[in-house]
Amino acid sequence: MLMQELAHALSRAERGLTRQLSGAMEEEGCTIEDSRILLLLADGRGHPMTEIAEFALAPAPSVTRMVDRMVSSGLVHRTADPRDRRRVLVHLTRRGRALKRRLDEIVEREQHALLDGAGPDEAELLLGLLGGLADRLR
Repeated sequence: MLMQELAHALSRAERGLTRQLSGAMEEEGCTIEDSRILLLLADGRGHPMTEIAEFALAPAPSVTRMVDRMVSSGLVHRTADPRDRRRVLVHLTRRGRALKRRLDEIVEREQHALLDGAGPDEAELLLGLLGGLADRLR
């Protein structure tokens, strides 16, 4: 019974958080998946589509369409992997970095609203518990 209750509570929390963030990111014309892609690419290393799809928590064909749209918008660009010319790497552009910074501000604002009243220790405990659970469920 605890497993079902946990699954339900996590699903409700994920839906609510996604709804809140999605609404806030609309002002930038961005989706949650777009923001995940920008977050991954912000490390400056360039990533193949398989890594992007895994990080964005979205199916590869959907991510390909998202990246295509982001290329058209000037947010990202593709290059051939210097170690394997058959593989494509995706990188942020200057415009993509600027959007990521604006999204970071939105996420921080929403985080403050969500955790208002919770102490920093509680927030870190929650993040640690959820991260540990996610790692065990891989």
